[in-house]
Amino acid sequence: MNGFIVVDKPAGMTSHDVVARVRRILKMKKVGHTGTLDPFATGVLPVALGEGTKAIPYLDEGIKEYRAVMMLGVATDTEDLEGSVIRERPLDGITEASIRETLSHFTGILSQIPPMYSALKQNGVPLYKLARKGEVVERQPRRITIYSLLIDSIELPLVAFTVRSSRGTYVRSLARDMGELLGCGAHLTALRRTESGPFRLEQARTLEQLADEAAAGPERVGIVSLNVALAHLPRLELTPEGERRVRNGISPLAGDLVEPLQQFAPEQKVVLLRDGVIVAVAEAQDEKVMIVRGFQ
Repeated sequence: MNGFIVVDKPAGMTSHDVVARVRRILKMKKVGHTGTLDPFATGVLPVALGEGTKAIPYLDEGIKEYRAVMMLGVATDTEDLEGSVIRERPLDGITEASIRETLSHFTGILSQIPPMYSALKQNGVPLYKLARKGEVVERQPRRITIYSLLIDSIELPLVAFTVRSSRGTYVRSLARDMGELLGCGAHLTALRRTESGPFRLEQARTLEQLADEAAAGPERVGIVSLNVALAHLPRLELTPEGERRVRNGISPLAGDLVEPLQQFAPEQKVVLLRDGVIVAVAEAQDEKVMIVRGFQ
């Protein structure tokens, strides 16, 4: 099996735990995930199988969508429900109108300070390890993009919202910052990823469903093909001789392409195919394409 499956990650499991479970269910060694979800979070976790693990660096997961619930008036050290309460404030003066007005400021390009409880490293040490020792270090703000933020419901102290954001956005920190601007603090009580690039919640199955599919036969396992996962990349069709060369690790010549090589942006990644089957990912360089990753 080569490609991707979309797992509906349950709460309480790490992304690494899910990969280990998928490896056991499918009896495969080459399994990996494309983007970590916090243990308390649920939803879309793309898992690469076989040759799919080679395609992970070339995926376009630049836009992610989440449904989240934050609790106003309570801040925690982890910025979610799993942390210790560090501050409580009354909700005096907090109204639906003030919430909607405040949250309207959280779209577009923003500067975000990552949470201490994160896998980001400082001097080679993950921040969460420092946080567990009680250390708080200065973190450099990072530029993120919030494409949309829609309020789904307000039932104080809870506010449910759906956010579409750039890769690298911490929704926990987004809730933290919204709570601070409201003047009452906040933390996340629920987070569900519904979209990660080409992978959608409607494609997802639970681990139990995956086990049932696998028991019914490998052909019953719903796989997102490499073709679909890499559909955002330009495609170049190879001749039979071109396929032979590429499968032997040799970058194609102009005559190995069915159609003349067009102009691409410098270092543009492209996929090389033969009869609709992806043979390699390559990089366009001037009037040549150079193989960067081959697939069996």
